[in-house]
Amino acid sequence: MDRLRMFIRSRHYSYQTEKTYCYWVLFFIRFHHYKHPEKMGNTEIEAFLQHLSVSRQVTSNTQKTALNAIIFMYREFMKIEIKGLKFKYAVKPRQLPTVFTHQEAQAIIDNLSDKHKLCVQMMYGCGLRISETTRLRIKDIDFAMNCIVVRETKGDKSRRTLLPNTLLQPLKLQVKTSLLTHDIDLANGLGSVYLPGALARKYPAAEFEPGWQYLSFRT
Repeated sequence: MDRLRMFIRSRHYSYQTEKTYCYWVLFFIRFHHYKHPEKMGNTEIEAFLQHLSVSRQVTSNTQKTALNAIIFMYREFMKIEIKGLKFKYAVKPRQLPTVFTHQEAQAIIDNLSDKHKLCVQMMYGCGLRISETTRLRIKDIDFAMNCIVVRETKGDKSRRTLLPNTLLQPLKLQVKTSLLTHDIDLANGLGSVYLPGALARKYPAAEFEPGWQYLSFRT
């Protein structure tokens, strides 16, 4: 699994993709009682996909994600071609999504406080996913242009999104709080953060710089 993780990173896949692929590959190996993938093939893959559909009752999208992870392991990592798989995709009736009205969303926000409230306000007002909100760094908030730069999103893409005026002051306060926490961490010999790609080697001191710090939304 360690070699597979390093191989995925060498392809510059997102961290979320790395976690997802490793999860399904490990699930596949455990399902077959830790048999090595080299000793397995179509029969084992089909049995696993059938298990997901029948016993776990996953959606077709989840089943496809599991299949993509397994095929990636065999085709790209192990250089073993997998062809002629015979299985049926999971089929579930389409359900209409539940969408909050503005009043319902506001009622939820009004019952929250502190950074939990700010997180939900940003997801609702800026169109951020949960993972995008918790991974925001200080440098990605542009108060001058009233926008947020969202990096390494789904599909390893980046985008800009608007920052409502109502969130300017709460966000500035959160930035100040995060920097105070960072100063305490530095005083204790800590204060470094994860840097994507080769930035840690290219800019060795960047992991300690204020701009790269997270907004400390995580609890």
